[in-house]
Amino acid sequence: MSRPTIAGVARAAGVSVASVSRVLNGLPATEEMVERVQRAVDELGYVPDARARSLKVGRTFQLTLAVADVGNPVYVTMMRAVEEVVSAAGYRLVVTTTGPDVVDEVALVRGMARGYADGLLISPIRVDEDLVKSIRECEVPVVVAGNVPAKAGVDTVRANSPKGMLLAVDHLVAKGRRRIAFLNGPADTVPGAARSKGFAEALKAHELQPAAVAEATDFTFAAGRAAAPDLLAAGGLAGSRSHRRRGGDEPAPTTIRPTGGAFDAVICANDLLAVGVMHELAAAGLEVPADVAVVGMDDSELAEQSFPPLTSVNLGSAERGRRAAELLLARIEDNDRTPRRIVVQPSLSIRRSTP
Repeated sequence: MSRPTIAGVARAAGVSVASVSRVLNGLPATEEMVERVQRAVDELGYVPDARARSLKVGRTFQLTLAVADVGNPVYVTMMRAVEEVVSAAGYRLVVTTTGPDVVDEVALVRGMARGYADGLLISPIRVDEDLVKSIRECEVPVVVAGNVPAKAGVDTVRANSPKGMLLAVDHLVAKGRRRIAFLNGPADTVPGAARSKGFAEALKAHELQPAAVAEATDFTFAAGRAAAPDLLAAGGLAGSRSHRRRGGDEPAPTTIRPTGGAFDAVICANDLLAVGVMHELAAAGLEVPADVAVVGMDDSELAEQSFPPLTSVNLGSAERGRRAAELLLARIEDNDRTPRRIVVQPSLSIRRSTP
């Protein structure tokens, strides 16, 4: 059985091929015309040839979303939001992983010149001059879900991590927790730097000093578990068992900075780190939140699935995804428009890991 063609749709609808093309490409047409064409399309089971359409209009109708780790729940939430927006506009979404190395981020941006997508939405975990330059010179529209310097001349949507950290500290202090530790991911990353700064500013606002600060090697569950024993030891809560916990592949914390006093709460830079810490608190015989309250960041699905359910700062990953996708579609339609820099405000989702 031969595949239905646009000419067959035109005959069935009693209109010209040009009229069918106008309707299928979303160009202005009368309501009657749209109804006749759509009825014929449905009856014949016609599916537009994406390759022919791409050649005709000079577009692939494909967009790329690039994130550091597709396994991180926060990126899954963002991806779903982006896909919802772009699919409604007739685009397919291709998701790719850059990993933690800025060199790979740069290579991906420069590779957009191959023409396999009409635009790029990237969430870079590290930013340097090469990345900024590659974004500025990219041959397709780029939107950044994250923070890059204004000189990049690109649309950005970012979270207000410092305000989110203040919400977490305010909550803990209101519940009587004043000896607060912090487990960050790598501080040389965009989220690591923002959350470190936010933690310091939030404690200062309450005239507090950190009970202990640790920097894990990554924003993963395994890195959180690996950093936790030494964090507990630094905070005077348990002897370090790190030499027994870490296997050959398990990452070790890069920095432990004790500042005095056992802590009664810990804020983690994301939910994966927080759940890793809660595992180690349980292994050390400590109860959450009776002994130590735990707060994560991102408010991912993992926060609700953990035990106990995790209090977490919602940094608006879905909203950031939606806004970034809308900016990318607008940029594709008008590449000369003035770049926008949007900041999505956080909220706090309180669960049983805090009092």
